Parts: sequence; structure tokens; C-alpha cells
Amino acid sequence: MKRMTPSERVQQSGGRYATALGIDLAGADAGERFKWLIAALLYGARISETLATRTWHAFLEHGVMTPDAMVATGWDGVVAILDAGGYVRYDYKTATKLIEVCTALLRDYGGSLDALHAAAAGPRDLEARIKALGKGIGDTTAAIFLRELRGVWRLADPPLSPLALAAARTHGYLSPAAADRNRALRALRTAWTADGERADTFAEFETALVREGLRLRRLATRRAARAIPAAGAGRRSRASPAAPRKPGPR
Repeated sequence: MKRMTPSERVQQSGGRYATALGIDLAGADAGERFKWLIAALLYGARISETLATRTWHAFLEHGVMTPDAMVATGWDGVVAILDAGGYVRYDYKTATKLIEVCTALLRDYGGSLDALHAAAAGPRDLEARIKALGKGIGDTTAAIFLRELRGVWRLADPPLSPLALAAARTHGYLSPAAADRNRALRALRTAWTADGERADTFAEFETALVREGLRLRRLATRRAARAIPAAGAGRRSRASPAAPRKPGPR
């Protein structure tokens, strides 16, 4: 089968999540970047993409899409919005995180993520400043947020997602043995521009690979689940308890 070009992969799998939400990351309005931060905080938890997206829209519908509005809504109000979106499993924890992040952003950067970016000394400092906004922001959430700002913010340059690396190897954009994520990122950038696309839109291809990596992981999980009963069906002796399955990276 002929390998899809990078632009065909974007058409097939989808590009930036922010674009799908109607967020203009490259626009002049810094509030658009804040909308994406709220989405990244919701996507960063171990919860379905559907519920996270629905909950983001609930915040949008309630007009809670600025740091001031989030803080003014208060903890009880934020919990109610999370519950309305179906984000019940992590509602208390996430409400605390959202208010903590917005309070820190207002206190330290006047409520502007662009001011945070301007204050950063480099890509790793930028990541550290994002994570310092709240104790609930870890490497995964910071990477989700910054990945889609690659090409928009000069210093947004997070490591390549393991999901994107796995998908790129599976579909022949990289060697099956490729393991160095820095070299892989450079190779994928080259493949994108060689396909006639602008360098500053590379995040579309990268996110498409993340989407495909998620699909491949779900497929592998389903296959493994089907194989377990089949493997045990012919055994007459008592089977050993299965080892707990570790969740994969996002």
C-alpha cells in the first residue's frame, strides 16, 4: 500500500485539536491561547476525549473562558460546569487546578499567556513556567498545550510525543528502529516541508500522528483483550492472575 503523504495523513486523521474547537491559536488575541490552555488541562487527565471536549464547550457556553471569569465563578461554580460536561470523575480535583492556574496567571503575568511566553528564557524555561502555574500541570499537559503552539510561539518546542513517534514508525515516515525523539522530530519536520507545507504549520502533522498513535493504541488494547480469553480457553489448569495493565502514555 502506498504511504500517505504528510498532508494526506492530516486529512485522514485530523490536525490540531485547537482548530477543531474553533480556537485561532495564531491570532492576535491572547485569549485564544487561554482557551487552548483550558482544553489542554481537560485533555491532560485520564478521561475520554469526548468528555473533555464536551466539558470545554460547557465552559464556553457559560462564558467562563478568561482567567478572571474562572476565578469569579468560584470552586462550586466550576465544579457545576465540569459536572454538566460529564467530567465527574475528576471534578473536585480539576476545579481546584483550574482556579489555581488562573489565580497564578493573573498574579504573575497579568492574566496573559503571551506575557508568560515573553518572560521565558528558552523552551525548557517556558515548559517550567507553564507547569509552575499549578501543581496539577505535569509533563503530559504541558506537552499537549505547547505541541499545538509549535510554530506560533517562538519558544514552543516540546519533545515529540511517544504516540507520534510510534505512528510515524508504523506508517513509514521514520525507520522502524527510530528511537531518538529529537532526530525523529527533525526528520518529520523535513518530511512536512518536503510535502510543500509551511514549516510553521508542522503542528498539524504532529497532531495527526498523535491522533493516529491513539487509534493504534486502542486497536492494540482491543486485540490484547480478545486474545486473553482465547489463550485461556484451552487450559485445564488454573491460570495465574494477570499482571495489572499499565496505562500508556498520552
